[in-house]
Amino acid sequence: MRFYPFLVLILLLLSSSCHRSVPENIDQIKVPKLYLANFTNKPPKIDGLQDSEWEEAPWTDPFIDIEGIKIPKYNTQVKMLWDTHALYILAKLEEPHIWGNLKQRDTVIFYNNDFEVFIDPDGDTHDYMELEINALNTVWDLFLKRPYRNKVKVDNQWDIENLLSAVSYQGSLNDPSDTDQGWQLEIALPWESLIRGNLQGSVPINQFWRINFSRVNWEHELKNNRYDRKKDADGNYLPEYNWVWSPQGAINMHLPELWGYVFFTDRKDQNISVTDDAQLIQWMYGLYRNKLVLEKKNLERDQKHYALYKNQPVQFEKRTINDTLYWTTFNPENQKTYQIRHDGKFQILD
Repeated sequence: MRFYPFLVLILLLLSSSCHRSVPENIDQIKVPKLYLANFTNKPPKIDGLQDSEWEEAPWTDPFIDIEGIKIPKYNTQVKMLWDTHALYILAKLEEPHIWGNLKQRDTVIFYNNDFEVFIDPDGDTHDYMELEINALNTVWDLFLKRPYRNKVKVDNQWDIENLLSAVSYQGSLNDPSDTDQGWQLEIALPWESLIRGNLQGSVPINQFWRINFSRVNWEHELKNNRYDRKKDADGNYLPEYNWVWSPQGAINMHLPELWGYVFFTDRKDQNISVTDDAQLIQWMYGLYRNKLVLEKKNLERDQKHYALYKNQPVQFEKRTINDTLYWTTFNPENQKTYQIRHDGKFQILD
């Protein structure tokens, strides 16, 4: 009996030979970024300025290109604080030309340079929120039942009630005659206004939420001394830059499984790391996304995939339960079953 695990491993290696010569080592998979958001006894004033209260919050790593390879042209960083009332966000955006022309709420704000917040409280990739704000402090907030890949109708009528936001300029707005340093955006998101995505309704004390930040930046040109998105010789807008805190690996912010981990700590000396199962979840969703691509191309999908997780064999297996398709993996570390429903919803079963 002492040799049984080794026999299992040998059988796994043999059975996985049709997929790859050596099973993937899940422990080598990169995980999303981590940020420890500190509790504050004195909330910052939402005026777009970096008040003294923000000294107790560290900056995130500088943003990187959304695919995770290129260094952005301009620097972007974020701070977070929280109390029992709200989540507070401060964003600092380096920008030599601060401009914006969209003034109506819930218009497509990313047609201007903007800053964006994505929040999935329970990390199941469903029921998440998106907030976009431009340099004019114009807001677009929306709610998604699931990602676009799973065919969703976006709720643009949803508003973050009692949202507070303010912008300050290190330079001038819509003035092409000078060179600016950038702009700062300050946001307060009341917990009670996020309850649609946080069904428990509780303040996430010492808990993780999945959050990411994005910055859209366009090449510009001047028309009658006014800023506009730049076009190519054929009259088409040049593609935008997408710079993010935690890289997505693709030009797509709507991959919630790749968003960062934010831990809302009430003790500044806590030593927190990304959740133990983060690599396993990344492995599962990587396979799930590949299967969606194969499905669209009407190609046959494999029933099982094998890998090594913490030196133990695991498998990603297709199952149908009560006429519903799932992809499941048993986690040998906590003896629980992880599953991704056909529509992408993540669940953990005891």
